[in-house]
Amino acid sequence: MRDILYTIILVGLLPLILRSARFGTYVWAWISVMNPHKNTYGFAQSIPAAQVVALTTLAGLFFSRDRRPFPVSGITVVYLLLLLWMSFTSLFALNTPGVVLDRWVFVAKIHVMLFVTLMLIRGREQIEPLVWVVTLSLALYGVKGGVWTILTGGGGRVFGPSAGMAADNNAFGLALVMLLPFLYYLFHVAERRIVRYGVLFSLVTVPFAILGTQSRGALLALLAMATFLGLKGKRPLLTTTLLVCGVAAAILFMPESWSGRMKTIENFDEDVSAMSRIYTWKTLWALAVDRPLVGGGFVVDTPQVFAVYAPAEGVGAYRGGSSAIYVAHSIYFQMLGEHGFPGLTLYVLLGYLTWRRATALAKQTRNHPEYGSWVPLLMKMVQVSLAGFAVGGAFLSLAHFDVSYYVLSYVVLVDATLRERQKASSPALAGSASPAIASHPT
Repeated sequence: MRDILYTIILVGLLPLILRSARFGTYVWAWISVMNPHKNTYGFAQSIPAAQVVALTTLAGLFFSRDRRPFPVSGITVVYLLLLLWMSFTSLFALNTPGVVLDRWVFVAKIHVMLFVTLMLIRGREQIEPLVWVVTLSLALYGVKGGVWTILTGGGGRVFGPSAGMAADNNAFGLALVMLLPFLYYLFHVAERRIVRYGVLFSLVTVPFAILGTQSRGALLALLAMATFLGLKGKRPLLTTTLLVCGVAAAILFMPESWSGRMKTIENFDEDVSAMSRIYTWKTLWALAVDRPLVGGGFVVDTPQVFAVYAPAEGVGAYRGGSSAIYVAHSIYFQMLGEHGFPGLTLYVLLGYLTWRRATALAKQTRNHPEYGSWVPLLMKMVQVSLAGFAVGGAFLSLAHFDVSYYVLSYVVLVDATLRERQKASSPALAGSASPAIASHPT
């Protein structure tokens, strides 16, 4: 029954996508983030829904009158340079061409559809639906996991949607941390009371799901995110107090087995999992030092790489066995190992520029009658989300996590909206979202 319902919904959406390519960007976000086909049990799992939606959206884009020029800014320039650099390093990859090409295609598909999104969406009435879709696509799993954690007393481990990038408990925990700030945003901008109650329920249950993943990295990310959320909220003192009390209560609710696992953060040198990460980071650092410009290309977690670059003491010192191979377990070492020091520099610079532009946009629109009611809060929540990702991502191989790039897209879309409307209303100010926008409505 689920397969039939899902297929009917998918087929029914295709004509709407052809009519409006913008609608296709929302459907793509839903499918790529939520992986709804994994909730079916039969033939629907084999339907290439993502490819069908992507091709239909691209076809709609070709005929769309809503298509805008690709937004050019410091963020998008660095973004494009990063993608070009990753493509360049693929030419010198250590892995086999077939494996590297498969990974390159996987990454390229994520960014191509994000480019389409950046060309079709403008204004609050179009940006907020994207925030709703991306946030709820994983938050619904978070609500389910949070309720389950509460009902079982934290006795089990929560995982994300199967086969997606957030399927692993650690990745799912970090994904929920990144989306919590946007639940906070949606709670404040939702107009209907019943919707606000639903979002509030999500805000209460999702933290339990994060703790229920039993991910130490997600816990650190949650604490970092909560700190910034308290500082960036509309009422910093009240928000911080509620967050501290809420997180403390949730932690006290968790069983002793959970507390014991979290305490291993203090004694990481006695934890096999933590020490295996350090072993891998040393390996990737040696790889980057030997190949500083191009790194090892996509997919460097191979026996060949570890045989050449692994520490001399051997992984046996970490109880992993002499032939153990580990993934990067860090967005920073992942970029460094795969794409060298230039790749890591571009990746970090991309996050830095996104943060800086979010700050500027929040300040510029603070007192604006049209944008002041939503842009400052959305930009602050982008920064809170980035803070959680920067901390939690230090322990996970999620450099190509699509949700992180959607967070970036919110800044680019708001910036493009302001630039284009400012240009339309004041040609003399074309090319920049001037601070003057704060006092002159568009």
